[in-house]
Amino acid sequence: MRNILITGASSGFGEAIARNLSHTDCRLILTARREDKLVALCKEIEDDTQCPVLPLIFDVRDQAACEEAIRSIPEEFLPIDVLVNNAGLAVELDPIHKGALEDWERMIDTNIKGLLYITRLVAPQMVERKSGHIINLGSTASHEVYMGGGVYCATKHAVLALSKAMRTDFLPYGIKVTMIAPGAAETEFSNVRFHGDQARADKVYEGYDPLVAKDIADIVEFVLNRPAHVCLNEIIVTPTAQFNGVITRNK
Repeated sequence: MRNILITGASSGFGEAIARNLSHTDCRLILTARREDKLVALCKEIEDDTQCPVLPLIFDVRDQAACEEAIRSIPEEFLPIDVLVNNAGLAVELDPIHKGALEDWERMIDTNIKGLLYITRLVAPQMVERKSGHIINLGSTASHEVYMGGGVYCATKHAVLALSKAMRTDFLPYGIKVTMIAPGAAETEFSNVRFHGDQARADKVYEGYDPLVAKDIADIVEFVLNRPAHVCLNEIIVTPTAQFNGVITRNK
């Protein structure tokens, strides 16, 4: 039975990944900032699948909170076999000369530093055992830069670089590292980006069928079910109507 830790699990990709994997032979450690949503999700998963679930309420931007949360994990959920670094967000679409510093800091602290904080705490366990799998959620923005998305794209370029660095650093220890790079996906992503303006968020996906969270959850499950000698280093997935982070075909 694998112990799987998923960050940002209260909605979107993280929630869908947790729901999918709860039907497999595993224990889930789910983290998020929103206690009410996370606790409700954990209870629903346990009632539906009998999968053991541990909720951890904290913000990945807070280094001390990350350390306290990982230290609090009980023995029955250890060692951590799989880490899914899913927590991440985009804020606004401002050009560099108009960007808000607080938006930049929120993206950098979550998408880069939060990923590093959690990985730094979990990876030594994997290195010691010479076993484990780290999945980082990147984006097509890990490869492309689009107007107004400069800082967000920079953070996702960093996720790509860090994924390659992890693959290199952990290669001697048999640890797999995979980056999944989704394109346009209809989750809470655009709602968060536009500070809860749902009408503005809905316009992002007008004219074509975007990915949904379960598409990514299915890919995560596929990645984790490959044979021990197979590592999928990176998967780029877009809607059929999207070529990259910039070019889409409207209906």
